[in-house]
Amino acid sequence: MQLFPPIKPGPTVPENPLRPYMRHRLGGWLPKHPDDFLRWLHGVVASVRDAKRSGNLAEDHASIEKLRELILSNTQVRMYFSLMFEQIPNNEEYQKDPTGKRAIKNWEELLATMNVLLKQSPGWLYNTEGQKGLIGFPFNAILDWPMGTAAGVSAFLREDVCACFKEILNEYKTYLSTPQSANVLDNNNWFSPQALQEMGRVASEGSSHTISFEQAYECDPSAPHYGFQSWDDFFVRKFRPDVRPVYKPDDSAQIVSCCESNPFALKSGVRLVDEFWLKGQPYSLQDMLGNADTAATFEGGTVYQAFLSALSYHCWHAPVSGVVKDAFYIPGSYYAESYWEGFANIDPITGEPDPDPAAPDHSQGYICQVATRAVLIIEADDERIGTMAVVQVGMAEVSSCEWTVKKGDKLEKGQDIGMFHFGGSTHCLIFRRGVELKWVRNPMVADGSTNLPVRGQLAQVV
Repeated sequence: MQLFPPIKPGPTVPENPLRPYMRHRLGGWLPKHPDDFLRWLHGVVASVRDAKRSGNLAEDHASIEKLRELILSNTQVRMYFSLMFEQIPNNEEYQKDPTGKRAIKNWEELLATMNVLLKQSPGWLYNTEGQKGLIGFPFNAILDWPMGTAAGVSAFLREDVCACFKEILNEYKTYLSTPQSANVLDNNNWFSPQALQEMGRVASEGSSHTISFEQAYECDPSAPHYGFQSWDDFFVRKFRPDVRPVYKPDDSAQIVSCCESNPFALKSGVRLVDEFWLKGQPYSLQDMLGNADTAATFEGGTVYQAFLSALSYHCWHAPVSGVVKDAFYIPGSYYAESYWEGFANIDPITGEPDPDPAAPDHSQGYICQVATRAVLIIEADDERIGTMAVVQVGMAEVSSCEWTVKKGDKLEKGQDIGMFHFGGSTHCLIFRRGVELKWVRNPMVADGSTNLPVRGQLAQVV
């Protein structure tokens, strides 16, 4: 059974420009229109409740059962998972669809829903106008509002809870690598005319002319599933040669975009240790890099951060030529968001809670220091750049960050260095103090505009 069908027309909800979830959802990982999101969510939950009533509810997967045992055996964890549903405001904006039905009631129903989603590939959801809806974060979708509560903020930072979610997402990873996961790669779903047109439009943003999906990516439209063997195989698809040429490959002063991404933040004078959990989400180098000695190299330097959209290319490329000094992974959270981007954030006009509608979109600075992430240290050939760092951050389902290079490897600007699996995320480039750069896009803010093309011009050493 596939839980991502076309959305059927439902009751009309009066437009209200002050509704918190109308804020722009960066990257398109969750639907821009709240009614689309609510219809999907309630459709999934309804199928779980129907299965329970008929006695056909599937037995828990091993990873779900482990989380259940933790909740039942640990008083504090059980309290957090109970309170995170009680702390969601009881109104239609957060818990009800246009017909007045509630969404997920409690943690038991949460686990039952997650158990179903573990064997469901992310589908192309579209409404009656053919607009895109939910794309890649089904688990994030059902945890969207619980994450924003005080109890949720605490629960999803706990090491034991994170360990359970790591096993759940590893199980999800295994499924999305199987041939069965390719069942959504057909003409009624990801390769429908609407989906192909939208993916072609996004790919065209970094091209000098309009290109189609088939022209942009290595694929075989005549083969089943366009030649992709699994959902993950489709997700980490490669651009065809020359679709994204390296900008001035022989000019060491030119730094290219590491990912197909949209600028999110640019901050200089970054501290070695800072209180990143505050509302402004400052960068704390020691926490980002997980090592005080490594972090000290960049004290007082610059952090550039950019996010990937749902339909973008998700492989990484070297921003400069140089030598890999180190490549490592840092374990962390999967569904943590800043307390100040949850229900603690109050709209100054209405005085009502104004939480991030696609958590953790607006917590990207914060999660660089707490989420599962991968770090690459590069000694650039250009001495004016010197040592720099690349930090790839796993958000929500995107816990699989994979380096394809290792310590000691010689890098050429623009070459493949790794990839995100099963979703999209955010990344940072970190430069030493004194490295002066001129950026291709100014100001460096998350404006929701077109992506900067991977391997395209990003910055120039001044």
